[in-house]
Amino acid sequence: MSEDMIFDVVVVGGGPAGATAAHDLARRGHRVALLDKAGRIKPCGGAIPPRLIRDFAIPDRLLKARVTSARMISPKGVAVDMPIKGGFVGMVDRCEFDEWLRERAALAGATRVTGSYEKITRDAGGLAQVSFRAKGDSAPQTLQARLVIGADGALSQVGRQEVPGADQARFVFAYHEVIATPSAETSDSDRCEIHYRGALSPDFYAWIFPHGKTMSVGSGSANKGFSLKTSVRDLRSDTGLSEAATVRREGAPIPLKPLKRWDNGRDVVLAGDAAGVVAPASGEGIYYAMLGGRLAADAAAECLRTGDARALATARQRFMKLHGRVFFILGMMQYFWYRNDRLREAFVSICKDPDVQRLTWEAYMNKELVRRDPIAHVRIFFKDLAHLLRLAST
Repeated sequence: MSEDMIFDVVVVGGGPAGATAAHDLARRGHRVALLDKAGRIKPCGGAIPPRLIRDFAIPDRLLKARVTSARMISPKGVAVDMPIKGGFVGMVDRCEFDEWLRERAALAGATRVTGSYEKITRDAGGLAQVSFRAKGDSAPQTLQARLVIGADGALSQVGRQEVPGADQARFVFAYHEVIATPSAETSDSDRCEIHYRGALSPDFYAWIFPHGKTMSVGSGSANKGFSLKTSVRDLRSDTGLSEAATVRREGAPIPLKPLKRWDNGRDVVLAGDAAGVVAPASGEGIYYAMLGGRLAADAAAECLRTGDARALATARQRFMKLHGRVFFILGMMQYFWYRNDRLREAFVSICKDPDVQRLTWEAYMNKELVRRDPIAHVRIFFKDLAHLLRLAST
C-alpha cells in the first residue's frame, strides 16, 4: 500500500469534538480525514462560555446572541434572575457553528469525507480500515489509517465496536424546537430561561435560549416514558410561543457521565459525546467536546510520534485531571436537587443568593472551580443543608 494513500488519523464525526481534533492534527502536518454524515445537527441550546471563545479562537460573527442573565423558574413559577456581572454566555446556531469548525479543519489541511461510518477492520499488517457508505452508494468505501478518533456522538458506533464498556453508557434524551424569535416586545434577546418543573422534565430541566433571529425551546429527561415533544409543546404554550414559526425539530441522546475508558489500547480513542463528556446538571457539552477533541488530538500525535499506544489513554487522564471534580460535583447536584418539585423549588430559591450567583458564573465562564473564596463556599454549604433539611423557606 502506497504511503500517500494512508491517513495518519481518520476522525469519525464532524461535530465540535471531531472537527477540533481534525483541525489540531492537520495544523501539525498530519494527514487527516474527517468523516461526517451530511446534514447532521445535534439538538443543543448552543451556549458557549468565554473560555471556549478564547481557547479555540471563535470569531464574534458566529455569536447569535450574548446572554447576560439567566432566569431560573421554579415549579411554582417563582422566577429568579441570575445576572452575569462582567461577562456573558455566547449563543451559537449549531448548524452554522459546526460547519464553520469543519471548514476550518479543511482549511488547515484535513480531507473532508461525507458518508456514514460502518465499521473498522484491520489488514494483515494491523492497519485500520475504516468502512463508510456515501449516501446513495450500494457498496461501502474504505479509508486506511494508523489511528482512529471516534467522535461520532453519544451512541458512538466506533466506541461500541472498539472500546470496552462504551456500550454501557447512560443517557438523558434531549429534544428541542428551533423557532422564529417573536418581536422585541415579547422576547428578551440577552436572557435565557431554565424551567425546573417536573411536568416539563421529571429529572432534568427545560429551556428557552435566544439565538438572535431564532430561539431554542427544549427539554431533556432520562425517563424513556416521558414525552419530550409534549413537554416542549406545553412550554411553548405557557410562555406565549405557540404561534411562533417552527424552523426545525431535533432530538438525540446526551451522555450522563464520562466513560471509564476512552481508548482500545491499540489504535482508537474517543472524544466528545462518544467519550461521555457532557456536564451533569447543566447539560453543557460544547466546551468539553472541543477540549476532549483537542486532548484526543494530542494523544494521537504522541502515539504517532512514539509508536506507543499507551499514549492514547492520556486523553482521558488529562481531561479528568482538569474537570473530573467539576463533573462529580455537578453529578451530585443533579442527584440531590432534580429528584422532585420540592427540591427543585429549594434549588431555585438558593439561586437567589449572591454568593451562589457569583461563584456559579465565575466557574462557568472560566471552566474551573473558584477556590479563592472559601468563606463563600462555607456559606453556600450551610444554606444547601438548611434547604435539604427543610429548615429554610423557599
